[in-house]
Amino acid sequence: MAGQSSIRVAVNGYGVIGKRVADAVTAQDDMELAGVADITADWRLRMAARKGYLLYASADEHTEAMREAGFDVAGTLSDLLGDVDVIVDCTPKKVAAKNVETYRQRGTNFILQGGEKHEVTGHSFVAESNYESAIGRDCTRVVSCNTTSTVRTLTALKRAGLLRRARGTLLRRATDPWESHLGGIMNTLAPEPEIPSHQGPDAKSVDPGLDVVTMAVKVPETLAHLHYWTVQLTREAVKAEVLDAFRASSRIALIELGDGLSAINVVKEMMADLGRPHENLYEVALWADMLKVEGDELFYAYMVDNQAIVIPETIDAIRALTGRERDAARSIAATNRSLGIGAVAEASGG
Repeated sequence: MAGQSSIRVAVNGYGVIGKRVADAVTAQDDMELAGVADITADWRLRMAARKGYLLYASADEHTEAMREAGFDVAGTLSDLLGDVDVIVDCTPKKVAAKNVETYRQRGTNFILQGGEKHEVTGHSFVAESNYESAIGRDCTRVVSCNTTSTVRTLTALKRAGLLRRARGTLLRRATDPWESHLGGIMNTLAPEPEIPSHQGPDAKSVDPGLDVVTMAVKVPETLAHLHYWTVQLTREAVKAEVLDAFRASSRIALIELGDGLSAINVVKEMMADLGRPHENLYEVALWADMLKVEGDELFYAYMVDNQAIVIPETIDAIRALTGRERDAARSIAATNRSLGIGAVAEASGG
């Protein structure tokens, strides 16, 4: 990429995903954060201002309120779109779909998050599965946290020639931690009303060849999601070759119950000790010593950090859309280095 100018990236929506995307963009050698846009005028944007990020109003009518709150507003979303190669939309569910018309009118490449429908972009993205098909497109959708983990793990098995079909049960955290005082559930479990839950069909939007069914239940905690999977393999196998298949993915971290990593709160504590911003777990944290193989059946469980797992995928999607890096492995490696991905497996002995 020598001699090329940096990819100019904007973030629309500075919430739990947007702020992590903005930080990740600034960590890349080949990218530059042009600015962040939002409609709020509270502490969240003050944090962005403290980092030196240029602030823009996502909607014209919010400009004055933001300035009255003391923010130095550089302009509106329209101004920002005129100076970027890609915009990453991290606005709330269904809001982003309404922004698409504006992006298309301005001819700006855009990335949506998993809360939007596949049909809005016509392409859904997980770097290790379908990076090449996103190259040169004008838009893509980084799938949800749970779908990202599903595609990562099943792709690892598929590449090893081991995957026939997969059935998963997802224990979903009730809400984001910072909003737990506003909603969520207490002292109950709330099953999703349909089987399959949406993550299975969503995984097929990335790889139509996957034979996958998911079921989900909302649980009264906010730290992370927990998945249990039963997989029929293509043949009888042994545990060691399944673990080798998962190790082939740089974004699956094998952890050990026997190493004291016996619950999701402990894994989050480990992220803090590793110095990860916001205690981010970018990897799928899969318990290797829990994993069991019986003939052609595989059973395993893993943890998903819904605020962090999609961040490296978003960075890779930026490179794919702009065509600046056409090799998936090189983009993934660059993203991994910048975010410290790989440290979890090293620290846990996995």
